[in-house]
Amino acid sequence: MSTTGTPMLVPQPPGIPLPVPSARSHPFWEGCREGRLVLPRCTHCGARALRAFAACSQCHQRTLGWEPSGGRGSLYSWTVVWRPPHQSFVVPYAPAVIALDEGWWFLSAVVGCAPGDLHEGMALEVTFQAASESVALPYFHPLGG
Repeated sequence: MSTTGTPMLVPQPPGIPLPVPSARSHPFWEGCREGRLVLPRCTHCGARALRAFAACSQCHQRTLGWEPSGGRGSLYSWTVVWRPPHQSFVVPYAPAVIALDEGWWFLSAVVGCAPGDLHEGMALEVTFQAASESVALPYFHPLGG
């Protein structure tokens, strides 16, 4: 809770259902464990991808590469969840679409502020939280907060 009694948005504790990294997504999850945000891009045509791919949706080449991100962006869209989809989730939490400075759209969750503080264009920065021994999850917190 904040000093005003409003609950704060915090990272989820260990025990929530976790993603299962695939051979293709391994570089992303390895980066998260190391505290780095890396994003998929076709090394042939330069197209950005929303996820790891077998073939580029633009040029159809099999040239997946990983590009480092500065981990900063702005809040584009969000919702606040008050009814958890699984009993291990802590509420409230705020899934969000982040417009990263490099031009990617990134789905994550915002932490480090009260739900009522969220606003379009809010400057955010990535942070990582261990969710298990093998998986760290990327979250975004307000810049300067």
